[in-house]
Amino acid sequence: MMDEEADVAESNQRATQRRVAVLCVVVASVTVAYWLAWFAHRSLVASSTSATYVGFEQAFPLADGWLVVCLLAAGHTLWRGQRQAVLWLLMGGGAGIYLFGMDVLYDLEHGTWTSGTNGLVELGINLATIGISAPLVWWTWTHRRALDPPGHPSDQH
Repeated sequence: MMDEEADVAESNQRATQRRVAVLCVVVASVTVAYWLAWFAHRSLVASSTSATYVGFEQAFPLADGWLVVCLLAAGHTLWRGQRQAVLWLLMGGGAGIYLFGMDVLYDLEHGTWTSGTNGLVELGINLATIGISAPLVWWTWTHRRALDPPGHPSDQH
């Protein structure tokens, strides 16, 4: 009976890991889509046309690119059950929290969220960023031992 319960728990853990891996890839893809829209047809995503706003947003592609790298690496390593997933998940979640802080401070200082439909899009992006990033860090930390168990063969040098 104990073996059966352990098998079910392991199966559930693996299914959850796969869902989180898919989430990482989806968020990375949405981030890339945002930047494609920004550079191809800015009016789809820009909440303003002011030089200050455009200059601020233009500072994000490199940081968002790092976020995408972290999320894709997290998704890949988590899907494959590799212990490096802990590192990539924490870096990706931390990058998202940092980007949230930068974006929200600007948005609050400049009244971005009240600038019409695209301002509401920006608010949605901010809420999604923190709503995914903070739980991702929390989930990774609370599951770190299952994701990176002690005594793993790679611990032997």
